[in-house]
Amino acid sequence: MERTTKILIADDDDLVREAVVKILEMYGHEVVSVESGEQALTKLNKEIDVIILDINMPGMDGFETMAAINKKELGVPVLFLTGAGSMEYAVKAINLGAYDFISKPIEDLDLFEVKVRRAIEKRMYVLHEVAYQESLEKEVKAKTKELAEKNELLEEYSSNLEISALNTITTLQVALEEKDQYTAGHTTRVTEYSMMIGKAMDLSKEDMVVLERACRVHDIGKLVIDVSCIQKPGALTDEEWQMIKKHPEIGQNIIKPLDFLERESLIVRHHHERVDGKGYPDGIKGDELDILTKIVTVADSFDAMTSKRSYKVNMALSDGVVELRRCVGSQFDPEVVEIFAKVMVARKGYK
Repeated sequence: MERTTKILIADDDDLVREAVVKILEMYGHEVVSVESGEQALTKLNKEIDVIILDINMPGMDGFETMAAINKKELGVPVLFLTGAGSMEYAVKAINLGAYDFISKPIEDLDLFEVKVRRAIEKRMYVLHEVAYQESLEKEVKAKTKELAEKNELLEEYSSNLEISALNTITTLQVALEEKDQYTAGHTTRVTEYSMMIGKAMDLSKEDMVVLERACRVHDIGKLVIDVSCIQKPGALTDEEWQMIKKHPEIGQNIIKPLDFLERESLIVRHHHERVDGKGYPDGIKGDELDILTKIVTVADSFDAMTSKRSYKVNMALSDGVVELRRCVGSQFDPEVVEIFAKVMVARKGYK
């Protein structure tokens, strides 16, 4: 059911005001009648569809009243009711945003109703636009929320895939190590040593994540190498040594398709490089090496020194620290070695 339109009229002339009220009610409108601009402002609310203002009123005149109405930003059309027809009044009213003028006394009732109806149509259009905008904003918020929820699910799914892929690779590497009593636990120890260094160096959370993941997959390239070379007692032949030296490149190629391990793949490739440039496979040195690579290099080498192997007797942990320090500047980064040495001393109590 269509609601009754509500019109606010402000005129200090009782006879004129009462006559306009009767005409409006005759056409089926609900009318709120006041005798001043001040009273009009107290009655104004979003339920009002049209405002009819007399221009010449004591206190606040029609122009002052309309200026105050504009500040409320309700979008209600204003019709000026006036007997004065000067151009100055018309320009001032238009500049304030008046919708139309109604001359008094009102002689043409049909024209009067037409002007009122047009103002009402303008008001209905404004209300429709407001409702449409509010509906659109609600829809946009709902769609934004829905999209955010879907993105969250996708991120969670992507994260689960990353975790699953990394766990699969790690499982393969651990399985490889467990086939050889001499390398069992190597990845776990290298990860532990590296994380100790990273924590002591106060690395960022992001760097610590990369470091931990790189350690878990650093020897994955050995999956495609004949394990007899790794388990062989005694020295390797040149051919066997060249085969072993390929495992950093192979490891990088294995994890390269996993975009989220881009930085980790470089650490895997370079974990046998040296600060003097005599490492492999690329022979890079010094600052060309990522700090995380330098950490993994120290941890990996220390575990190799201090773990039993088929081809050598393992060093004591204290001797391993001495060996690391001996190779500072050639094979290892001085800062990383000293930090690791301090950590080990604090844990084991030796120098």
